[in-house]
Order: sequence, then structure tokens, then C-alpha cells
Amino acid sequence: MSDFFEEEMFEERPEPEVEPEPPRRRRGGRGGAKKGRGRDKGRRREAKGPKPPRKKRVGGGGETMRRILVAVPAIIFAIAITVAGSWVFALAMIAIGILCLREYFELTATARPLAIPAYAAVAAMVVAAHVGTSYSVLLVFAASFPLLFAFGADAKHRDGVTVSMGVTLLGIVWIGIPLAHAVFLRDLPSHGAALLIDVLVGTFVTDTAAYATGRMFGSHKIAPNLSPNKTIEGLVGGFVIGTMGFWFAGLYQNWLSGTDALIIGAAVAAVAPVGDLFESMLKRDLGKKDTGTLFGPHGGVLDRLDAVLFTVVVGYYLAVALVY
Repeated sequence: MSDFFEEEMFEERPEPEVEPEPPRRRRGGRGGAKKGRGRDKGRRREAKGPKPPRKKRVGGGGETMRRILVAVPAIIFAIAITVAGSWVFALAMIAIGILCLREYFELTATARPLAIPAYAAVAAMVVAAHVGTSYSVLLVFAASFPLLFAFGADAKHRDGVTVSMGVTLLGIVWIGIPLAHAVFLRDLPSHGAALLIDVLVGTFVTDTAAYATGRMFGSHKIAPNLSPNKTIEGLVGGFVIGTMGFWFAGLYQNWLSGTDALIIGAAVAAVAPVGDLFESMLKRDLGKKDTGTLFGPHGGVLDRLDAVLFTVVVGYYLAVALVY
């Protein structure tokens, strides 16, 4: 029996087949784990391909400097034609009016605006402002209505003529009336050139200061549906710095008191964003980013003068009320 049990117990039996276990990852400490993860990341990176280079973010300071570089030549040109005055200034206003209208007509091309009557009306309004009075400008503006009718009655403009005439009339009012007031302000019997330069400086300082302070401190949007980048902080900063800019310009003009300079400067700084928002409303409605490409990434003439088209009117009437 013992031999039987010994043979039964010690008899060699085939071992069952067992599937081999997958090789375990060696854990050679924290350094080994890192090396393994590094190799895995390297393999995944090779599979995905090299990472694209990161785009460099343009800081607010660089954009502000580019705005200043665009504004400085414009101010120099404005000073040159303002100092020259007379017909040089009037002809320059006609040229600017034609450029602005051209951009406006490209912006509103789907409405088929009547270009020739608008060009004629704006040029005539500028001439009337230089050689006549505000009554002369009003007569020219009234005469633009039958001129619009004459061109609108043409067969090729007859379809949708109501919209065409309305869009054309908006361009005449928006561009022609401010340019006529610029001539009025320049042609004041005394100090007209200095007052016009003060208004332009106040407007450009307001615009640049609003952009800079908005980039640095802005967090509360003014009108996101019209211009999503404009903030309350930028509005306040532009108003304060623009007002002081006009007041500082008046320090060198003994005929302009500090109080009058503050009043005119505050009005200019308050109205400048309105002109900017007005143009933004039109561009947003028409699905356009800029009105033109004359100033490269900074847009066209209307993009640079949108605020001036409002401030020059306010500046003229306040100058007449306070200085004369």
C-alpha cells in the first residue's frame, strides 16, 4: 500500500497549460516611471506630428503705438491744410468728401446709391460754406432733393429707388454737413485755424486714450451689439484725457480761457465716441469690418474721421457761443 501511495503521490503528471501573462512594466522608482511616460509621450507626439508654432499675441502697447503712427501723419496733414486756409482748405474738404463718399458707396453697394448727385451735393455744400453762409449751405442741401429725383427717375435706378435715395441722402447728411461746418470753423474771423486744430487734437487724443485705457483696464462693455471692444473704462479714460488734451492746447492761446477750453474739450471728448459708435452701427448692420483700406489694417478714411464728423459740428457752435 505504501508503495502504491508513494507511486500515486510521486507520479509525474503533465502540468495544465496556462496562458502567459503580459510582461509587467518595470517600476524602477520614480525616475523609471518618468522615463516610461516620456517614451510614451514621445511616441504619441511622433504619431501626431510636430506641434504648430504658437502665434504671438500682439500687446495693447504695440497696437496703441501703431494707432499713434497713423494719427500723427493725419494730424500733420490737417495742420498743413488748416494753416493754408482759404481755397486750399476748401478744396481739401471736397477731396476728403469724395473719398468718404466713395467708401460709403462701396459699403452700401447693395442699395445702389446715387453717386453723382451725392458727389455734387457735398462739393457744392463745401463751396457754399466757404463763399456764403449757413443759409447758402441749406439752399444747396434743399436743391439736392430734385437732383436725387432726376437721377432716381432714370429707368435703371427705378427698382428700389426709395432705398437708393434714402441711402444717398444719409451719405450727404453724414459727410457733407460736417465738412461744411469744418469750413465754417476754419473761416471764423479770428482764431478759426487754432480752434479747428484744437478740435482735431482733442478728437484724436480722445480716440487714442480711450483705446489705450480700454485695453489696460477695460472690462465692462458699453454697447457689445455695436462695438464689442469698447468699454466703460475706455470711455471714461478717453473723456478725461481728451478733455485735458484740449485744455492743454488752449494754454498757449491767451484768447481762450481755461474754462472755455474745458467746456469745449469736454463736449468734444463726449461726442467723439458717439461718432465712432454711429459708424460701428452701420458697419455691423452691413456686415463690414472696415470702410476701406487706405490706412491698411486701420481701415479707410471714414474709419479715421468717424469721430471728427461729429466733433467738428459741436466744436463750431461752442466756439461761436463761447469765444465770439
